Amino acid sequence: MECASCHRQTSITAGTVFQDTHKPLVLWFRAMWWMTNQKPGASALGIQRAMGLGSYQTAWAWLHKLRRAMVRPGRDQLSGQVEVDEAFVGGIEPGGGRRHVGNKALVAIAAEVRGSGVGRIRMKRVRDSSASSLQPFIKSAVAPGNTVITDGLVSYVGLDSNGYRHDRRIILGSGLTADVVLPGVHRVASLLKRWLLGTHQGAVSREHLDYYLDEFTFRFNRRNSGSRGKLFYRLIQQAVLADPVPYAKLRAETGRGPQPVVGT
Repeated sequence: MECASCHRQTSITAGTVFQDTHKPLVLWFRAMWWMTNQKPGASALGIQRAMGLGSYQTAWAWLHKLRRAMVRPGRDQLSGQVEVDEAFVGGIEPGGGRRHVGNKALVAIAAEVRGSGVGRIRMKRVRDSSASSLQPFIKSAVAPGNTVITDGLVSYVGLDSNGYRHDRRIILGSGLTADVVLPGVHRVASLLKRWLLGTHQGAVSREHLDYYLDEFTFRFNRRNSGSRGKLFYRLIQQAVLADPVPYAKLRAETGRGPQPVVGT
């Protein structure tokens, strides 16, 4: 398109995840439909084969660009009773203790309690299980004035002073296991690990993990949608609002490009 006054030229895809693409938008839309309509999601290899793309790198880059469009700016925070806990992606290293991160990734999970089920969720990779890592996650995920349910980890102490009702459930000595005290977040953690293992063969780069968490959250929070087409429509809406991410930037985040470095 060209401006009639200043004659500046621009593309209709400029400023979106489709910027500078050399592939037809119809092919992008097919990939987005495939990505949203496969219940377990889609891997880069699966997209490459389904779309007939010439390289794995193209499929890998497309999926990462689309994952960045799965978080809606200004989305509502969680409300009501919300369970919060941490889970490892990659398991626990021998001799490291339950909360030792080591070479693994620690993910903070918040899940709304909806009767015996789970409502909406939020997830984020955190540096460690300290208060400086976990409490900012809670502030971003849960609206003040609501109830946050945690285990007895000292890092959660002080939530009351931040405007939350804190339901602190100490597991040690109770005779109960963590998955009984906090069933919602442990169910979500189990589903996350199963998804990473099944769809992505248990290998996700540490640097890109947050974007996989965004995709899982996008799918989970819309799991009861009556139409899979609504997921496609929502992704289309958000893709035109998301900032462009050049392939060079994707590669720079890991320094190696599409190479898995964190196993589950």
